[in-house]
Amino acid sequence: MAVTQFNPACSKPRLHSSQLSFLPRNLPRHRHCSFAPLRRTQHARISCSVAPNEVQVPAVKTPDPKSKAECYGVFCLTYDLRAEEETRSWKKLINIAVSGAAGMIANHLLFKLASGEVFGPDQPIALKLLGSERSIQALEGVAMELEDSLFPLLREVSIGIDPYEVFQDAEWALLIGAKPRGPGMERADLLDINGQIYAAQGRALNAVASRNVKVIVVGNPCNTNALICLKNAPNIPAKNFHALTRLDENRAKCQLALKAGVFYDKVSNMTIWGNHSTTQVPDFLNAKINGLPVKEVVKDHKWLEEEFTEKVQKRGGALIQKWGRSSAASTSVSIVDAIRSLVTPTPEGDWFSSGVYSNGNPYGIAEGIVFSMPCRSKGDGDYELVKDVIFDDYLRKRIAKTEAELLAEKRCVAHLTGEGIAVCDLPGDTMLPGEM
Repeated sequence: MAVTQFNPACSKPRLHSSQLSFLPRNLPRHRHCSFAPLRRTQHARISCSVAPNEVQVPAVKTPDPKSKAECYGVFCLTYDLRAEEETRSWKKLINIAVSGAAGMIANHLLFKLASGEVFGPDQPIALKLLGSERSIQALEGVAMELEDSLFPLLREVSIGIDPYEVFQDAEWALLIGAKPRGPGMERADLLDINGQIYAAQGRALNAVASRNVKVIVVGNPCNTNALICLKNAPNIPAKNFHALTRLDENRAKCQLALKAGVFYDKVSNMTIWGNHSTTQVPDFLNAKINGLPVKEVVKDHKWLEEEFTEKVQKRGGALIQKWGRSSAASTSVSIVDAIRSLVTPTPEGDWFSSGVYSNGNPYGIAEGIVFSMPCRSKGDGDYELVKDVIFDDYLRKRIAKTEAELLAEKRCVAHLTGEGIAVCDLPGDTMLPGEM
């Protein structure tokens, strides 16, 4: 494996292949020693001097593509897929990186990815799983389960704790890992702690991922984490970064379908505006049921403005009260939906929600933040913002509130985005209950 050079004074240590690739169980029993807690790499000690409006990214030498790490088991891609009759028509393999890969959300998501449910039955994939020193053996267990599931499309699995290794050549990066909010933790503290994680991951993506990598940030506070990540990856288009608000959209569709007495597929044009927090705005003004405006189908407008909006905003907390933990399965489903919305053409006249960079938006929303807005895609991984939406005073007032919150969060993490000194003047605590 090639050695990556960051700067004249700091070189990246070489990791053994057994630290990155899953070992099959038919190897000697002492193989488990390879998965003892790994020493912290030098990357954790790299510090950057950041001036206002500037994020410095360590220079990285491009590794020799021929120096591929050794791999083991059924995940060893040592043969030409085109040589097999069954796989001759398959597409070129894509690399998918997943952080927080030992967690509950990933545990649901990885098997959907490996089955072909997300990218299609002719799309082989390689999974690159990022964890921590504490979770490395759990990652080995995840790889064992993936191996035992006999997914034909899953051609390679690697695991590691170093994002500069795991994100190498990634074409999709699904960033799930984040520190949960503990008792007594202030919101500003959580923004700083998780922001540092996403700043480091942004630098790693900038250094080693595909130049057109698509990034979906799930770890909360996901909007501002996505902003931090993209600001630390200046060589990757800002448009390629998404904050996951699809679960909120799915929850809103569910509530409207229940109220109208229809199946959920009759609900379309549902937008979640703004932040993934209790200031989010589920837009019933532009949404439709059976092709008709929601307000023509649901005559109880007070319910729409009060109960519907609050149910969507606080659905995560209600689930925790029933289930005892935050949503994992439905979050993984919403990640799948978010990816599918980008790799399949949006149905004519419909759209989907995603937290995207606000620069150049047609709605008058402040630029320089990651804001959930209505999007359409041609199925090429890219998207465009929807222009044919309407606003009323109620909607604009709600959007202004979530916009103010995101601008305050941005000021609170200025030290992580290269925009100066952080000033935290957060307008109240509007984190979702699941983040407590």
